[in-house]
Amino acid sequence: MFSNKILLITGGTGSFGNAVLERFLKTDIEEIRIFSRDEKKQEDMRIQLRNERVKFYIGDTRDYSSINSALYGVNYVFHAAALKQVPSCEFYPMQAVQTNINGSENVLNAAIENNVENVIVLSTDKAVYPINAMGLSKAMMEKVMVARSRTARKNTILCGTRYGNVMASRGSVIPLFIKQIKEGLPITITDPNMTRFLMSLDDAVDLVLFAFQNARQGDIFVQKAPASTIEDLATALIELFEADNEINTIGTRHGEKLFETLLTREEKSKAEDMGNYFRISADNRDLDYAKYFVEGEEKISSYEDYNSHNTKRLTVNEVKELMLSLEIVQKELSEWKKNRLGLVAC
Repeated sequence: MFSNKILLITGGTGSFGNAVLERFLKTDIEEIRIFSRDEKKQEDMRIQLRNERVKFYIGDTRDYSSINSALYGVNYVFHAAALKQVPSCEFYPMQAVQTNINGSENVLNAAIENNVENVIVLSTDKAVYPINAMGLSKAMMEKVMVARSRTARKNTILCGTRYGNVMASRGSVIPLFIKQIKEGLPITITDPNMTRFLMSLDDAVDLVLFAFQNARQGDIFVQKAPASTIEDLATALIELFEADNEINTIGTRHGEKLFETLLTREEKSKAEDMGNYFRISADNRDLDYAKYFVEGEEKISSYEDYNSHNTKRLTVNEVKELMLSLEIVQKELSEWKKNRLGLVAC
């Protein structure tokens, strides 16, 4: 489906953008456009890739004209540009609104204006039962996408993907734990019983491809994923590095949950199980407000959320096996062992 097509990735210099770019370059796609604000990261990517199929566009999703012009002739859009850090969104919530909500609406409107075939917006488990500004803004982004899908042209499909934690992505906890291990510092965890979904960047790209191939108007796709406690994750890394770091509990930080949810029970009641994925169809019920007082669904009460507490829980050994599949862990572990051998030889 990508032969002779053009893909644009907003926020294309980030972890998600790089992973999607790498996978799509293995296809016979005609052109990939990287759209972002950071000229230095774009230049680094340009030098590293030296690939004529990759084009770079400086712009900001907040600026409609810049995204609109970049979308001319584009067939597919993966919208990953966002403010993603919980603390920064807490301090500057209106910046989260302008980027994650208004910027996303600009992308959707510009895509429709340019007759783009398919748009996928990137969401997060923090959008489900949100307790912080980042999650709230992403939840609103989902609502904007679904609402816009109701009035979009039939030849432009708008859909979303919702992710749990992506292992070893920029700002994630795994690089921090490895750094603490190598520096001989205590590993700091918030709550030993806190659980998180564990997804790789490859899993994230698989979900994007699945959405491109299967999306209907207004769909949101969720990938089933295993989970681990934070304590087991820290223990697995300590054992892999054959270290003896202590684990210190520092307490739950502002804006954090004990567990993350990928599907609410309301969504679970209507979600389509597609094997490794759930499809949440757009809620296109009649918006006659009077019906809210006389109609409901009893079956919803019999469902429970799909969250990191009730999904498949990995053991420490299973977490270790999963960690060894990550390129960053392989690299850090190899360097760590070489350094230790060098110290022994001295």
